[in-house]
Amino acid sequence: MKKALIYIVVSLGIILLGWTVFIRQGKDAPGTQTARKPLLVDYHIVSYQNLSNEITVSGSVMAFDEVELKNEVAGRITLLHLPEGEFVKQGTLLVKLFDDDLTATLKNLENQLKIKELLYKRQEELLKVNGIGENEFMENGLAIEVLKSEIAVQKVKIRKTEIRAPFDGYIGLRNVSLGTEINTSTVLATIRTNQKLKLDFYVPEKYSAWIKKDMLVKFTMNERDSIYQASVIATEQGIDEATRSLKVRALITSSDPDIVPGAFAKVNLVLSENPEAILIPSRAIIPGQKNKRVLVARSGKAHFQEVISDSRQTSTVEIIQGLQIGDTVITSGLMMLKEGAELKYSSGQNPVQE
Repeated sequence: MKKALIYIVVSLGIILLGWTVFIRQGKDAPGTQTARKPLLVDYHIVSYQNLSNEITVSGSVMAFDEVELKNEVAGRITLLHLPEGEFVKQGTLLVKLFDDDLTATLKNLENQLKIKELLYKRQEELLKVNGIGENEFMENGLAIEVLKSEIAVQKVKIRKTEIRAPFDGYIGLRNVSLGTEINTSTVLATIRTNQKLKLDFYVPEKYSAWIKKDMLVKFTMNERDSIYQASVIATEQGIDEATRSLKVRALITSSDPDIVPGAFAKVNLVLSENPEAILIPSRAIIPGQKNKRVLVARSGKAHFQEVISDSRQTSTVEIIQGLQIGDTVITSGLMMLKEGAELKYSSGQNPVQE
């Protein structure tokens, strides 16, 4: 019985001692110190900054002019001049098909025309002395015109057996050899201009109104650090219904051997710039159900300020109402501060513009 009584007395003593220590420690608890002592905080002084509204899209580098060389008629190649990787001038004969039958027919028509023209001259003299009827003379003249038309048609057929360079450019890899029988769908080679290159890309519909002719475009390729430039020359006059985007074409103004047709490009478009934007760190925003607030330091104390924000960047937010140049915005310890709380700045000194 005595042991139980001693145990109870000792237990009560321990509890009383613990309670006393807790009360004494409570006087110096962290929450109490925070209320009494200024909280150490970071800050941001509001100033004008440059804000760029920009987007990044994918694009493709393309030759300004590029054509697959095909022939208009089928036949056998009798002359082949497709120098792979080399430059050719516009009008250079690249491929010639067999045309002996067409040439022979043309020669026959030309001989008939010569005979008819000689006869026409003789009949013209006879007509003057009434040695020939006028109808016969006119029929011969009409026959001459028919022959001339047939000769013109024949020359067109012969020209269709020739493939000439449609513009100054470089020949790609040829797909045929001398003597190859080709048809109208056979791709002989490709010719493209490498002196002028274009950049094609698509812009989402909501940004289409920002795209203007001569707009500057910057792009990179193959994850390289080099930045190239292009200038918008045209857009499609309508939004693609399948992708809900606008196709844009720009002329590449940078000159670099690394820029080759078919290359993938990462295109950066600066849609607008505001050199007098008010930007604050996004961590300074205190979201609410109906509005947003920030904590502003005035005379060493914290004060809540409602703000209206606009665009949001990776780490900053644009403020369009609620702050002025020179305001000191608190960026740390936001959840521990109350209206009018004393502040101490992490830099060790008060902001100059507070």
